[in-house]
Amino acid sequence: MNPTSFLTFAIVLFTTVTACNFKSREERKSAQMEELSVLENKIEELEDRIGNKTTKRIDVKGFGDIIDSNDLSGSIVFFEESTNTWFSNDFDWADKRRLPASTFKIVNSIIGLETNVVSDTGIQFKWDSSQDRRKMWRKDFDLHGAFHASCLPCYQELATNVGLETMQQYVDRLSYGDMIVDSSSLDNFWIKGESGVSQVEQIDFLQRLYNHQLPVSVSTIDKMKKLMVIDSNANYKLSGKTGWGFHNDQDNGWFVGYIEKDDNTYFFATNVTPKETFNMSLFAKMRSLVTMQAFELLGTLPD
Repeated sequence: MNPTSFLTFAIVLFTTVTACNFKSREERKSAQMEELSVLENKIEELEDRIGNKTTKRIDVKGFGDIIDSNDLSGSIVFFEESTNTWFSNDFDWADKRRLPASTFKIVNSIIGLETNVVSDTGIQFKWDSSQDRRKMWRKDFDLHGAFHASCLPCYQELATNVGLETMQQYVDRLSYGDMIVDSSSLDNFWIKGESGVSQVEQIDFLQRLYNHQLPVSVSTIDKMKKLMVIDSNANYKLSGKTGWGFHNDQDNGWFVGYIEKDDNTYFFATNVTPKETFNMSLFAKMRSLVTMQAFELLGTLPD
């Protein structure tokens, strides 16, 4: 309820109550004015608090230019936590839910760690040589290796070991988009079906993860943040996860995460699809490439 609506409701309510308790019109009016003054002061305090947290959405044409110049369609979204500001070339695209693909490995890892189905140390996934896998996945993996190699069979095994009931409980508890999981989709609901998460929801989730606001242990959060690190140098620290899905005859690419730079944190979610003329051999690296190009542009935007 906005402050104006709240004020209107409070006045009506007070008028009704006081009509029963005061005998004279003057007494009722005096009491109403006193209560109104109190309410106005409270609303001013509320507006001050809200004002400090007001979010801004800024359209950045340059993000769209980066996407177009690389023969892609889609949206790049950045959220600057210190100013509560969103930046994107297409907020309509960013608000639409899509299959999370391998970005769900962040959530899957958190659930696995929290339930002790996996550990962040030692070999967690043994490869059975009789299994048909991509060449890069034909080996044993610890959790870090499986995460960064985006080993689908490893995470299908993890989800299966978590179990249907526990998985359902955690995807609801973590408030990550709209994950639709049942007994037939336990090991693939993030890459097939009607599950979906938007770019805005991805960033909301990452922000809660980063700030220890998820309903899981501090230990799990700390392990997850360490697991997600992609690059750390003198200029910034990059953490995140890519994803590549295929739905309704369309390739869809993700890169989500956050960048820590100069005592500030920038959360991001990129979602792109290739145009007909796109060279698909470049799609895997293009998701992160356009994101980092956008971050470079973000640094040159006026305050």
